[in-house]
Amino acid sequence: MYFFDLTEKFAKKMKWYDVALLKITVMFMTLFLITAWTGFREFVLSIAWYWYLIIAVIMMIPLLKKMFWN
Repeated sequence: MYFFDLTEKFAKKMKWYDVALLKITVMFMTLFLITAWTGFREFVLSIAWYWYLIIAVIMMIPLLKKMFWN
């Protein structure tokens, strides 16, 4: 539980643009891993596209609930 408490503590210090920068950083780090590490690229490309869509929709549901229904 200490890890989650620490994460929430740091998240409260962040501004909206810090969260956007974090997301962009994760995206570019993923692109770096895909181009620099052939094993990772083969793993990522071997997964069918619809699995990524399914995971994205599942992970989006709590955010949409929090944005529009609370």
